[in-house]
Amino acid sequence: MNLQAKFALYNAITKIAIILVLGTIILLSLETISSHHLDGRLAKKRLKVIENLNDKEIDSLIKSRQSFTDYNILKEEFIVLTAIPKVGKIDTTITFTSETREIEGEIEIYRILNDQFEFNNKRYKLEIGETMTAMESIKTTIRFYMLIVLVISLLITLITDYAFTNFILRPFYKIIDQKLNKVNNPTSYNYQNIPTNTTDFKILDNSINSLMRKISDLFLLEKQFIANVSHELLTPISILSGRLENILTADNLPIEHENKIFASLKTLNRLKVIINSLLLISKVENEQYLKKDNVSIKHQLDEIYEDLEDRILDKKIVYQNRIKSDFIFTGNQALIHTLLVNIINNAIKYNVAKGSITIEEELCQSGYILKICDTGIGMEKEIATNAFNRFERENNENEDGFGLGLAIVNSIAKFHQLNIDIKSEKNSGTVVSIEFPVG
Repeated sequence: MNLQAKFALYNAITKIAIILVLGTIILLSLETISSHHLDGRLAKKRLKVIENLNDKEIDSLIKSRQSFTDYNILKEEFIVLTAIPKVGKIDTTITFTSETREIEGEIEIYRILNDQFEFNNKRYKLEIGETMTAMESIKTTIRFYMLIVLVISLLITLITDYAFTNFILRPFYKIIDQKLNKVNNPTSYNYQNIPTNTTDFKILDNSINSLMRKISDLFLLEKQFIANVSHELLTPISILSGRLENILTADNLPIEHENKIFASLKTLNRLKVIINSLLLISKVENEQYLKKDNVSIKHQLDEIYEDLEDRILDKKIVYQNRIKSDFIFTGNQALIHTLLVNIINNAIKYNVAKGSITIEEELCQSGYILKICDTGIGMEKEIATNAFNRFERENNENEDGFGLGLAIVNSIAKFHQLNIDIKSEKNSGTVVSIEFPVG
């Protein structure tokens, strides 16, 4: 999960938690607020009733069966006045209760104010009620709209947070993309800072620039070291080879000495091949080659077959080239030739007598795929996984090798941004797939 997604997830969780807490508080407060509001209205009505009370009004309320106020035809309010015995001390506490009452055949839930008072030396009990049906309806409506408002607010805040996070992290992704992902050669690194107002990103940018300067210096030192070492090693090897070859031309050289000299020359030649292979890998990885040739894969395969035809015939291998299209790839012709030679050479070297080599092609949306299949001895799964490592090779006493052929192939493939894959089974052959980008 990337940083932006984590920020968005954190914001979403915190917003949801805050909204749930606020929503719960509001819902619980709504009940209390509405009850207090209704109680206040009832208290005001009580004051009006008490202020306007007289003997005539008292008699009317006590004797009348009409409990609803004259102006309320919907029967949402009622006033009940009852005479009570004058026993003991009067309870002047005003209480509020919620009860179900049947008033003139109508059953409703009422919020009722209960009060006792004395008037003209008589004691009365006053009940003023107001239906809670309307209030419950209002509370339901408020809850519904409050839920909608909270959900809309949540969505708006999430979208806003995501957009703001994307805006804040945009310089960070530019730094990663331009200064790490797209850098193949330290010597061509762009040290220009990415515009940003965030101090942390400026520190990151400057730190990467500082690191790349050190890497570039080490990279140049490595290139110089490899060139010097290669030259210093190849020169004495050439001198020794020349001297040993001169010794072989001497007359009356014992056969045993001649055999030792031949073995020494073979060892020197192997050392020269290893040095040249490592030097080639280093030059490829250091991008010391140009990629401006239009390379015809079909033409390269035809040339390689002509060069290796004798070896193919010696092993009586059935060679099938099924390439029909003339795919053109922009790269370094010499390196692509070396890549294909090493793969086909391995297909011959590790093949069985009277085996087969088949070269096929496949054009798909991702690119042009070249497959080189053989019926050779194959490799164990562990060997195939590490086949591109230097000096990694299948143990085969009958074939000479240094384990650098596929390492060279891998370096050239990376240099040209090719995808290469090996599928192999012991005693079942090997399939090497090379995917060339199209366009």
